[in-house]
Amino acid sequence: MGYRPAFLDVSIDLRDLQAGLTVAIVALPLSLAIAIASGVGPDRGLVTAIVGGFLVSAMGGTRHQIGGPAGAFIVLVAGCVAAIGVDGLILATMLSGLMLAALGVLRLGGVIRLVPYPVIVGFTAGIAVIIAASQLRDLLGLTPAAPEPGLLIPKLAALWQVRDTLTPAAAAIAALTIAVILACQRFAPRVPAMLVGIVAATLMAQVLPAPSVFDRFGALPAGLPMPILPMPDWAAVQAALPFALAFTLLGAIESLLSAMVADQMSGSRMRPDDELIGQGLANIGAGLFGGFCTTGTIARTATNVKAGSRGPASGMIHAGLLLAFLMLAAPLVGAIPLAGLAGLLMLVSWKMIEWHAIASLIRIDRAEAGIMAATFLGVILHDLIMGILIGMALTGLLFIARMAHQGMAHPPATLPEEDPDRMVIHLSGPVFFGSVARIEGVLARINAQPRLLVLDMAQVTLIDRSGAQMIRDLSDRMGPRGTRVLATGAPPAVRAALTGSVAMAEPCEGIYKTD
Repeated sequence: MGYRPAFLDVSIDLRDLQAGLTVAIVALPLSLAIAIASGVGPDRGLVTAIVGGFLVSAMGGTRHQIGGPAGAFIVLVAGCVAAIGVDGLILATMLSGLMLAALGVLRLGGVIRLVPYPVIVGFTAGIAVIIAASQLRDLLGLTPAAPEPGLLIPKLAALWQVRDTLTPAAAAIAALTIAVILACQRFAPRVPAMLVGIVAATLMAQVLPAPSVFDRFGALPAGLPMPILPMPDWAAVQAALPFALAFTLLGAIESLLSAMVADQMSGSRMRPDDELIGQGLANIGAGLFGGFCTTGTIARTATNVKAGSRGPASGMIHAGLLLAFLMLAAPLVGAIPLAGLAGLLMLVSWKMIEWHAIASLIRIDRAEAGIMAATFLGVILHDLIMGILIGMALTGLLFIARMAHQGMAHPPATLPEEDPDRMVIHLSGPVFFGSVARIEGVLARINAQPRLLVLDMAQVTLIDRSGAQMIRDLSDRMGPRGTRVLATGAPPAVRAALTGSVAMAEPCEGIYKTD
């Protein structure tokens, strides 16, 4: 089946307008806060939410996905800006878009979803901790003399050294923001808590002066910039490529997870390959207008479904409303205190951590909880890619160990009295490099020398070259003793793998008929 963008299924409904307005109210402060925390101007956050958000909804493979800047990207984007600048970030975003689209064209959407759950939980928790640490400066109004280090421990140490510069006004504004958002979520869940919190922070900043968006970034443009196609040289592409790969991996995982949440909530069914193509087009589009990486966002997508979205029109409407705000009310953004946005991101970080999943893993499976913890530590102590690599490697080792314990050999306790010249050994489970040593240990303890040794392989689920070679070695070892080795009952895939390694036979009325 070919690519089918979501906008082909658009049908306008009043509930879509309501959902689009609700999501736009949620997305506005988040887009500003995520952009600032990522080391770029707030206008780029709105551009990303407008252009990227529109294209995610219009060109993706889900009915309810909402795209835009995501908190999970803050660390990567900030690192990219620090290393190769904003122009390099835009280039990396567009390269990532090409890669995501290529993944969709190659029908690899299902493969991306194979990242293990403990790795995702540990990875997300690590990102949340790093985001929270990155907000401490604005949250407390600290003024370090030099730029903060990128790594978590040195960053915390540097901020501790300037603790005497804490600004009470900034800390009070941040505390008010957090308190108002929590109160709204608790007592008035239908009220847009984040927007109310930012409005309260902005009003308080008129009484307790604190650094604002305008103080750091100046006035926002009243509209979208003209699209510009980058014309980079090969050196710029090489510098941007590692960041583009990281954006692609994280974007694919994040967007498909978000789409899965939407499916569970709405009963719809996403098309993962089409979704990746849409995400790729959205990143290319956002980059053309000076935005940065965009992806499906779980919180905004869930809000969209809960608000009554009937299809992709709500996401497109949300982008249009954000554009209208940028054109009509851009000066208001400048008055928002940075401490208020930092308080908002602190709450976002807290909610990113899947506390229930962590508790469940610790209670049910200590081994997978260990993988989660190792991934978490890799992320916060080194970087995101190292965390994923550690988690995937440990998951592979755990899988091999568990599969190895399922591969079994069951020899008879004694030879059957009615047929002392025949022995039947039952093999079961996976016979592969991880289980070969255990199975060989059982076979090596066979002291009898029957004329016929039958390997019953009806219960073998898979076999690799190591397993086939083990059986061939057994046949070679038993042959000089006058024992013939036959394999019988193997499923077709196992039989094909054993071809040339051992003689094959099929049981027929108690007599083994050799092929």
